[in-house]
Amino acid sequence: MTTIDALPHQTPGVLPEVEVCDSVAALISNTPLVELHSLTRGLDARVLVKLEGRNPGGSSKDRIALNMIRTAEAAGALAPGATIVEATSGNTGIGLALIGRLTGHPVVIVHSSDISAEKRAVLAAYGARLVEADWEAAPDDPANPRAVADRIAAETPGAWRPAQFANAANPDAHYRGTGPEIWRQTGGRVTHFVASIGTGGTVSGTGRFLKEATGGAVRVFGANPTGSTYGGGPAGRILVDGVGTAWPRDYWPDTFDHAIVDAVHTIDDAEVYRTVRRLASEEALLLGPSSGLAVATALRVAQDAPPGSLIVAVAPDGGINYLTKAFAPEWLAAAGLD
Repeated sequence: MTTIDALPHQTPGVLPEVEVCDSVAALISNTPLVELHSLTRGLDARVLVKLEGRNPGGSSKDRIALNMIRTAEAAGALAPGATIVEATSGNTGIGLALIGRLTGHPVVIVHSSDISAEKRAVLAAYGARLVEADWEAAPDDPANPRAVADRIAAETPGAWRPAQFANAANPDAHYRGTGPEIWRQTGGRVTHFVASIGTGGTVSGTGRFLKEATGGAVRVFGANPTGSTYGGGPAGRILVDGVGTAWPRDYWPDTFDHAIVDAVHTIDDAEVYRTVRRLASEEALLLGPSSGLAVATALRVAQDAPPGSLIVAVAPDGGINYLTKAFAPEWLAAAGLD
């Protein structure tokens, strides 16, 4: 038992230093790396997972939300108190709503009908106004979510659109943050990097830093779900939240850098959701489907990687927001994934 005499002594009248963050925004970044053991049994490469769900808003999108808002405010594009309007599958919206709360900006989120009930609840808790749109509508269709967001922004005085698929502050957040963190956490020994492709900001920004740090030696891989055209396959329904695109095959976001990504792997939905369940049951890691996609890709990469390779996969968010989907037998059965 600890006694009073064993506690550090203080000078009378002098308060000790306290460890305190100025705001929740200070908690964004510096997420941990954890090594997989059960899922990598028999492999000669190590696979580490960067847990972006440890950010205060629960995902890697906190990084880009903070950087996009700070950049827009500094440039005068986002005036004090102005409304932020964005089309997002959920996580970017949560990041924007979180930072919007801290900085006094109302937030309007245009979302798909497929986002989980948990994400809707979190967005509402942060005070965001929710507008549903058709996520499968063509780019030139007025019902397209980005067209809907553009229309709302045009009708709202002073409103600002982050346009995460074209905003350079998106990959820049990962070039300045995620990349250096991985380099430091691995002691510069990372040999392969894997990230799911949504806007392409994570894989491009982080990959660019790691390529520069290693003189191009690091191999960078994009993870793509079935139904997304990023992998060159046909367009279809995408069952992995926040990643891929069902737009034409020649479409790539401005935030994706082709010069950085060495290869794109397309993983079928059954393997993605099987990996999500295995991560929870064997590694005690409760992660979302886009994390399962990245880890499944990393495990494929590990099979062909030279012995001693160190592979880092980004887990964009945790599994709490998917309890009614990825971890619900009813939803999995309805999706044909049971």
